[in-house]
Amino acid sequence: MLLLTFAVVLLLAVLVSALAKRTILSTAVLFLVAGFLVGPDTTGIVDVHADAPIVGTLAELALFAVLFTDGMRVGWADLRSAWKLPGRALGWGLPLTLVVTAVAAHYVAGLGWAESLLIGAILAPTDPVFASALVGNDKVPARLRHLLNVESGVNDGLALPFVIVFLAVAAGSEDLHLGELAVEVSLGIVVGVVIPVAAILLERTRFFAASTAYEPLNGLAIGLLVLGVSQATHANLFLAAFSAGITVATFGPRQRAAFEHFGENIAELFKLAALLVFGALISLEFLGEISWVGWVFAFLAIFVARPVALWVSFLGSGLDLREQAAAMWFGPKGFASVVYGLLVLESGITAADEIFHLVALTIVLSIVLHSSTDVVVARGFDDETDTPAWHGVLRRRIAAVRGR
Repeated sequence: MLLLTFAVVLLLAVLVSALAKRTILSTAVLFLVAGFLVGPDTTGIVDVHADAPIVGTLAELALFAVLFTDGMRVGWADLRSAWKLPGRALGWGLPLTLVVTAVAAHYVAGLGWAESLLIGAILAPTDPVFASALVGNDKVPARLRHLLNVESGVNDGLALPFVIVFLAVAAGSEDLHLGELAVEVSLGIVVGVVIPVAAILLERTRFFAASTAYEPLNGLAIGLLVLGVSQATHANLFLAAFSAGITVATFGPRQRAAFEHFGENIAELFKLAALLVFGALISLEFLGEISWVGWVFAFLAIFVARPVALWVSFLGSGLDLREQAAAMWFGPKGFASVVYGLLVLESGITAADEIFHLVALTIVLSIVLHSSTDVVVARGFDDETDTPAWHGVLRRRIAAVRGR
């Protein structure tokens, strides 16, 4: 039933996608709500539970695909060309968001510091999918769109090491093996760099060449090989994926261009499937288990943590107030946070269930709030739409008089 449900919701999402692009309707919310409606604690049409093998497998594959395509969007050349504002958001905004969220989790939700820092790392990444009307609107200043695109493309991967480390710390000293963790992380980066470079160099030799029809599959083959080798060597899958994407973008611009559209579609399918499953894990009973303190924490995570962090990050940046406010608001907690939350739930740490409840609540509120306001905020940058016609005529006449 899960496959049938996904197919039906996917077809519906395709049919309403044009409408969603110009209204507050969101295809991501559609999958989340559909999952909620068919979940085991609502209608029971789909019997999916957090400990089901499909949940872990889907989360793992989806995050791998997303990190691989995210990395491919941000080669070193892209970062060097316009790094100033994204650099502030990533270098200052990401860690400050993590810290402010952790402080709220500790002092408001009552979690220990290890668990608080873990939930801060989980909720630090942002997702441009839930602000697509803003990112894809030509009326929105290019530097703001570039800022949000680069930031959301990189911060999933940058938050990952913090999630890994804080999860290990939260698991307790008896399970904390820093040496093994360091090997796993290092090996993931090595696999993610060596395999794409070798594949790209092989294609450049006179013995091999990809046909036009097979060029998009080159990136897929590299990604699958990185995934397979990482699993076989126990390297960190997600760091390997992110490193591989950046490596392809840096050393194989042709391979990147051929795979880009195809890869984004694959990643999007995985994202939507994971959102459907995530929604199925949420129910009214689930939300009712969260105390008022948890709701206060979610409010602070959305309305305080990122705005405060980016306000500090953009001091002296020259970004005008309207653009700054848009960037501060559009830090939706999206797909990466969903999967990191599922990974914590699977980890079996003492506070896993409490952390997952807080993360799930924050993500659900964020998806609803951010995906329903992106069109409204984007229209705020369209002066021609927001300004009455008579005002434009009057302004042109005044300019004409002044020019005489």
